[in-house]
Amino acid sequence: MAQELTTEEKRDKFVKLAEGRTQVALDAINKLGKLANDRAYVWTPDDIAKISLALEGAISNMKGRFDPDFVPTVTFSLNSN
Repeated sequence: MAQELTTEEKRDKFVKLAEGRTQVALDAINKLGKLANDRAYVWTPDDIAKISLALEGAISNMKGRFDPDFVPTVTFSLNSN
């Protein structure tokens, strides 16, 4: 039978995973910023607003996950279909 982790072990595991996952998320956001290169890409202010709204929603959902009664919902598309 597996032994329950101590509070300190759970904290250490959380810190390790949170730091790694946060860095991955920050790297992905920085890559989105590189799409501003108008020599390589065509984008509209509406596209940027949609991307920003999706990211803000994801952050809100992430915060809400720490509330046991929260139900996360995030979808994203640049197309209006």
